[in-house]
Amino acid sequence: MDIGVMIFPTDKSIQPVQLAKEVEARGFESLWFPEHSHIPVSRDTPWGGRKGAPPLPEMYWRSHDQFVGLAACAAVTDKIRLGTGITLVAQRDPIWLAKEVASLDMISNGRFELGIGYGWCVEEMRNHGVVFNQRRALVREKILLMKQLWTEDEASYQGEYIQFDNSWAWPKPMQRPHPPIIMGGAVGPKTAAHIAEFCDGWLPLGDAHNIETGLNEIKKACEAIGRDPASILLSMFHAREVKADDIKAHSDSGARRAVLPLPSEGADVVLPLLDKYAAMIN
Repeated sequence: MDIGVMIFPTDKSIQPVQLAKEVEARGFESLWFPEHSHIPVSRDTPWGGRKGAPPLPEMYWRSHDQFVGLAACAAVTDKIRLGTGITLVAQRDPIWLAKEVASLDMISNGRFELGIGYGWCVEEMRNHGVVFNQRRALVREKILLMKQLWTEDEASYQGEYIQFDNSWAWPKPMQRPHPPIIMGGAVGPKTAAHIAEFCDGWLPLGDAHNIETGLNEIKKACEAIGRDPASILLSMFHAREVKADDIKAHSDSGARRAVLPLPSEGADVVLPLLDKYAAMIN
């Protein structure tokens, strides 16, 4: 199974360019960056939207822009895949986002993967003009519009929230028809339906989400629209360190990739952990 790593790259942590070089040198398959544009000081929404969650770490409001960081990583690497884990699509302008994705995919020579999610921070979304209970529908329409922009010479889209006139937009992604779109988070019937409709993979938290239940929901959603469930690739995302036995268990469950966490710390902390993870690479 492929092994990648993720980190919140911040102004206080190891910087993206150095990290990308070290990740590639050790033979990892991929490098993933999450995002938050900002975190409102009010902090009305608990971490992850979970009642009783601990205080939110400051790395959430200190992180670099993920696309700028990954573009810098693309320039100093040749092999590793570069992913967003995750992009908060509801909060982003889909026209600009489609161009950023296509540009990064071309600049990286077809090594980009778009991890997406609905988001959990109510106040952050509100500052972006997003109504929280509309976020799922917005993500769906924005992704469908982006697919048009990536695949059509003259793209258009008409939805409930988005009306987009027939337009030209280049570059197109190097990967065809577009980079893999991977949904992060827990899966119930609604999310499963979205994965079946417009995603290429699922990226659950391996130590938090019920994988078997999620896979069953995705299977049912795919079958309902005549899609082969095997076309949805499973990657495991981790919030805590894992052991070799955990990796084997994920592989046995059908996962093709594990993404292991790195702390938002300096090279003196991150590089020894990279060495530890590298021992799990076959």
